[in-house]
Amino acid sequence: MTAIPSLRIGTRGSPLALAQAEETRLRLETAFPELAGAIHIEVIHTTGDQIQDRPLAAIGGKGLFTKEIDEAQLEGRVDIAVHSMKDVPTLLPDGLTLGALLPREDVRDVLISSKCRSLADLPAGAVVGSASLRRAAQILRRRPDLSVVSFRGNVQTRLRKLAEGQVDATLLAMAGLNRLGVMPVEAVPLSIEEMLPAVAQGAIGISCRAGDERALTYLAALDDEPTRCRVTAERAFLAVLDGSCRTPIAGLAMIDGERLTLTGMILRPDGSQAYDVVASGHFAEAEAVGYRGGQSLLELSGPDFLAPVS
Repeated sequence: MTAIPSLRIGTRGSPLALAQAEETRLRLETAFPELAGAIHIEVIHTTGDQIQDRPLAAIGGKGLFTKEIDEAQLEGRVDIAVHSMKDVPTLLPDGLTLGALLPREDVRDVLISSKCRSLADLPAGAVVGSASLRRAAQILRRRPDLSVVSFRGNVQTRLRKLAEGQVDATLLAMAGLNRLGVMPVEAVPLSIEEMLPAVAQGAIGISCRAGDERALTYLAALDDEPTRCRVTAERAFLAVLDGSCRTPIAGLAMIDGERLTLTGMILRPDGSQAYDVVASGHFAEAEAVGYRGGQSLLELSGPDFLAPVS
């Protein structure tokens, strides 16, 4: 018998990242039974994981969650890499491509607090922990009387800090809690009208080397077309705005029949000003819909709205 060559998956080492890598392995083994026992998960430690005492914006942005994994792929140390798509920069390094997007999970954010069941119920001056400028800006837009503090760490770390009383409330992605099988009894999902999600929230992307036909063949069987259309529109929207961890940007595309509708928003970090837009079109024109949405927001907000704060 000919031995089946191994397929190496690169991933971050957090419990959520490992759960996503395991889901990918299971889907590959289901689609290709000959891969059973031949898929290996390689944990790669990223700069973003190693530096936890500063906001992402202060250390270079969300690309720090993918840089070392990208390098491992390009150097041939791993074959594919599993990412939370909201952590992936809009431009992949030369030589890499997104081979698959898995079916998208619940896109909503979840409020977790033992002191309230909604943002409106939090007492004035309550402290909310969040690592996301997007969440912080939307919270402050509705409740400028609250205090929002930087709150980094994986899901388990943030839940522990909340239980210790370091903050009165925090927000997490429903998708991550579902994938971990962890849903605190205090968790309350927020509607997308109350908290518009991050671009590509709830989506898992799998990258590989652009010329790796073997990996591309495997990943093509896992690719979910509706998720790819939605994420394509959202990332095109984000690319127009040149979004980074210094810019509160939210965006969500939905498909109804053959029509794709993108809702997007940009905000001041303190929530004092916000602009939103809705763009739509045929789902096959997802990238163009996202581009139009981004351009519309640029025109609404003016050239200085997204300028870096000195």
